[in-house]
Amino acid sequence: MTEQSAGGQPGGDGVVRALAALGGIGVAAAILLVGALHVVAADRVDPVRRTISEYALGADAWMFDVGVVALALGSVAVILALTRADVLRPRSGATVLLGIWAVGMLTVVVFEKTNWSIGPSLGGYIHRYASLVAFLALPLGALLLARAQRGVPGVLAHRVWTRVLALASLGWFLPILWGFAMRPVTGRSWWNAVPLGLVERGLALTEVLLVAVLALWAAHAAGSRSRTPAPGLPAPARA
Repeated sequence: MTEQSAGGQPGGDGVVRALAALGGIGVAAAILLVGALHVVAADRVDPVRRTISEYALGADAWMFDVGVVALALGSVAVILALTRADVLRPRSGATVLLGIWAVGMLTVVVFEKTNWSIGPSLGGYIHRYASLVAFLALPLGALLLARAQRGVPGVLAHRVWTRVLALASLGWFLPILWGFAMRPVTGRSWWNAVPLGLVERGLALTEVLLVAVLALWAAHAAGSRSRTPAPGLPAPARA
């Protein structure tokens, strides 16, 4: 069975739905566990100034690790679901960028954020840049996916929500760019010039919701009897 025809074969839609559901479970686990950290570690981490990764340096680090790993694995499931549903081409820029997002999320768990009470570390720098690349890769990949699906019947709502959340995700980088631009004026480090913790939490929540929207798109494609394949893919074989 070819990858292109998998979504159209008997039972193929069930696989897509299962993968989309796994993606949803990953999103829910991430929201619940990381959200709970804002309660159990409220006296240790300032959510306005401190980044989410700060939770990984405390006694409840396992909640951060499990939540982020669940999100990464859920994202992989969503990528597979979109591919099997013929929404996403297996070999495309969108697929590569979405894959980079998932790998980036796993990387931030493997390499902890720098503990500045000890000093900078190689792992801390890897963590920082992996998270930056991941947070950029997801919205860019989602925008490419939405663009590739232009003109496909029945996906307008999915395209709109995908584009809105992807653009909103990129919009969260504007305060950071402003912090960089104002350094000569304020004389402050960029992370002190903006409420970095608040900005990162807004960015993270927006991108988690974007993964959820992509999971819903895959589930909808699986349930559509008249699903149209992604541009450049042959029509799925009829049963």
